[in-house]
Amino acid sequence: MTVSTGAQRTIPTRLPVDLGLTLGPLRHGGGRDPCLRVGSGAVWRATDTAGGPATVRLHSAAPTIIVATAWGPGAECALDEVRDLVGADDVAPSLAGVHPVVTELARRLVGLRIGRTGAVLDALVPVVLAQRVIGVEARDAYRAMVRAAGRAAPVAGPVSDPIASRMLLPPKAAWLATIPSWTFHRWGVEAKRATTITTAAAHAHRLDELPQLPFDEARRRLAALPGVGPWTANTVAMVALGDPDAVAVGDYWLKHVVSFALTGEARGTDERMLELLEPWRGQRGRVCRLLLHGAPPIPRFGPKLPRRNLARH
Repeated sequence: MTVSTGAQRTIPTRLPVDLGLTLGPLRHGGGRDPCLRVGSGAVWRATDTAGGPATVRLHSAAPTIIVATAWGPGAECALDEVRDLVGADDVAPSLAGVHPVVTELARRLVGLRIGRTGAVLDALVPVVLAQRVIGVEARDAYRAMVRAAGRAAPVAGPVSDPIASRMLLPPKAAWLATIPSWTFHRWGVEAKRATTITTAAAHAHRLDELPQLPFDEARRRLAALPGVGPWTANTVAMVALGDPDAVAVGDYWLKHVVSFALTGEARGTDERMLELLEPWRGQRGRVCRLLLHGAPPIPRFGPKLPRRNLARH
């Protein structure tokens, strides 16, 4: 059997790209996410494209040079999408001079780019799974769902990295739309989130139109879906659409992170967060990304939230 060495492309970027910082929001299943893995100096991603499924390996040859190799029927399409994925053309206005914490983080985390996948449903599903639950529950549910879908990614040629042989593709819309409620329950997902996912999957063709729309209109259409509020719509807009101003209003921790980093106030509100972020309007989501990666940790009060086990009930 002939083993493909894969299609390869070298992508110059306008500014330095740190692949870990830039692509981190795509790792919905944590360190064991079967769709996006980091290892051996590279980032691996399994994805669907207009040309079919593909497995993509990305690594930095230099701060402004990304080398991408792809396998599978969708290899060439996947390579065409890498510029957007890694934010190769993302050049933000200066964030310096307003607050010393943001000024320092923009200098230190210079490789954090805002990319876009264009895959709205793939971004929406794990975000819905994360609604009103602690992170470990959402990550476990996403991994369980991807494994249940059982879509093996294209074999990544003659490479030695063991990650390449364990990649899985995200679930397809047609499969998601028909999952029975008891299956979601087994993954620890109650009826409300399950219904949001199956409804979104049934309207996947409409979601595919969103990357061509202005950010405000795309967010408005996202929020029109039952079960999709501002937090979900803005989180998806950052990942799938590359909206640098998308702020995850309603997030459990973000308002506290922003308030503590910018004022020293240990606890904040969404209203206070938006007030503090106003000087960076147009880039507020980018500022939040910087703060989440590098701001001082917020004080903790009381025990951690308990983990539920809905599947036992």
